[in-house]
Amino acid sequence: MNKRQFLKSSLGLSLMPSLAELLRQPATAEDEEFWAQVRKAYRIKPDYINLESGYYNILPEEILEKHLQHIREVNYHGAYYMRTKQFDDRKAMSKLVADIVNCSPDDLILTRNTTESLDMIIGGYPWKAGDEAVFAIQDYGAMQDMFDQVARRHGVILKKVSVPIHPKNDAEIVQVYADAITEKTKLLMVCHMVNVTGQILPIRKICDMAHAKGVEVMVDGAHAVAHFEFNLPDLQCDYYGASLHKWLAVPLGVGMLYVKPEHVSKIWPVFAENEAAAKGIERLNHLGTNPVHTHLAIQDAVHFYRQLGPARKEARLRYLQQYWTSQVRGIPGIQVNTPADSKRHGAIANVGVSQLKPAELAKTLLEKYKIYTVAIDGNGVHGCRITPNVFTSTQDLDQLVRALKELA
Repeated sequence: MNKRQFLKSSLGLSLMPSLAELLRQPATAEDEEFWAQVRKAYRIKPDYINLESGYYNILPEEILEKHLQHIREVNYHGAYYMRTKQFDDRKAMSKLVADIVNCSPDDLILTRNTTESLDMIIGGYPWKAGDEAVFAIQDYGAMQDMFDQVARRHGVILKKVSVPIHPKNDAEIVQVYADAITEKTKLLMVCHMVNVTGQILPIRKICDMAHAKGVEVMVDGAHAVAHFEFNLPDLQCDYYGASLHKWLAVPLGVGMLYVKPEHVSKIWPVFAENEAAAKGIERLNHLGTNPVHTHLAIQDAVHFYRQLGPARKEARLRYLQQYWTSQVRGIPGIQVNTPADSKRHGAIANVGVSQLKPAELAKTLLEKYKIYTVAIDGNGVHGCRITPNVFTSTQDLDQLVRALKELA
């Protein structure tokens, strides 16, 4: 491999010429011809319509091939790579992620996923018996499980709230959390985007309220990073975790954790590292031997994301959600469990059919209509989560609309 080829490989600049040219062209969220060409960047399974991108975003073929190249390259160098290059490469990849959310790379580390990121904070927080933690019943189960564990282990008192599905305004949501806070509250967890409904919450307003009461805020951003644009520092949260295998389309096994510098020293690491060697947030990032080739694929995912255009991607995702939900809202027997206001949602929405339990609805959609979704049934949310992606066509969503109308 010559120097020019190596640089193209390492920097992820080898998008297919036709696709690269396409992505440089202006296009609106409604330009179906343009998005049909974007769809060709993916290998789409024909057996069913995939409307469950919320769990894991399948990779464009270009990123997948790059990932395989990284595996081969790391294997080629063996221990030499692991003992020399991996550390600088991981820092470089962390910086690329920090640039996406516009925070300092000194305040962000790579993890495996959102669960690891936030459980690290919950489990490592310096709890004392009688301390209180506040979170919503709609929050992700793994984090709720970790809160249950610290409650049993340290005597922490858990205060659970319920986020209104169709809030009148931001103040209503902020008040729900404010009402649960007492002088004993230490940490509040809140979703940037609620995973079961797709509702985007007013994080800055919640943080301002909590901080005024002396409470730290931890944000679950699993579905936010590379889904819609935001500046992480503007949120004013204390901790932020996300999964990069979702909307940034990094291969499975990479997440991120942001911690305000003033909080780093008080969090107990999951895996201890020599305190003299670890500085700043790196003290929380002792990974041991890990699949470093997956980190290298971040550069390729970020390049694809930048080529597609963050604003253009966000607009398309919002458009796709509104495209189908606007056709079924208000139909008797159909409940859309996501706000209609476009500022309060992205691609994700949740829909229920009154005659069917969520599991039955998901089963029927797959078996009868060849549409794959996931059932959500509990904590005030009863329906199927519908998560299209940039490779989803309006024809796919037309099939969903027809199915829902027939079932209703």
